Amino acid sequence: MIGKYALAAAGVLWGLTGASPAVAADASGASFIKEAVQGNLAEVKVGQLAQDKGATQGVKDFGAALVKDHGSANESAAEAAQQMKVTPPGKPNMKQTEIYDKLAKLSGESFDKQFIKAMVKDHKEDIAKYERESKESGPAADYAKQTLPTLKAHLKMAEDLAGSEHVALASHTAKKR
Repeated sequence: MIGKYALAAAGVLWGLTGASPAVAADASGASFIKEAVQGNLAEVKVGQLAQDKGATQGVKDFGAALVKDHGSANESAAEAAQQMKVTPPGKPNMKQTEIYDKLAKLSGESFDKQFIKAMVKDHKEDIAKYERESKESGPAADYAKQTLPTLKAHLKMAEDLAGSEHVALASHTAKKR
C-alpha cells in the first residue's frame, strides 16, 4: 500500500527526471491496480475460510459474497492491468497473508468476531483508496469507479454483522450456561 509520502516522493523523482504528470499518474494507477489484485485474491481466500469456519450463517453467507464478488472484481482488475501493460501479482501481500493465517487458526465464535472485525477495517481502508483512485483517469480509475459500490455494500454487510452477530453470539453463549 503506497502512502502519501511515497507518492509525494515519487512525484518529486518524476519532476527531477522530467517525466510528465501523466507518467506519474500512470505509475500510481499501476501500483493501485497491483494492490487491488492482491486485495481481491486475499478477499477470495478469506471468504472461502469464512464459509468453512464461520459459526453463523451470516458469516458463511458473507464469505460466499466475498468469493463471488471479489472473484469477479479480480477479472476486471486483471483486464485493467492488461490495458496498462502491468503484470498483476499472483498472490496476496504479506500483511494479507498474516491476517489469513491468524483467522485460519480460529474457529467458531472467535473466528466470526475476528473475521467481522477484519472485514470492517479492511473495507473501510479499501473504500478510501478506491475513492482516491476513482478521481483519476484511465483503466485503474475506471476499475475503481466500477468496484466502489460493491465495496460499500460489503462494508454495510460487515457492519450489519458486527451489530447482529455479537448479539446473537452473546445470547447463544448465555444459553449454554
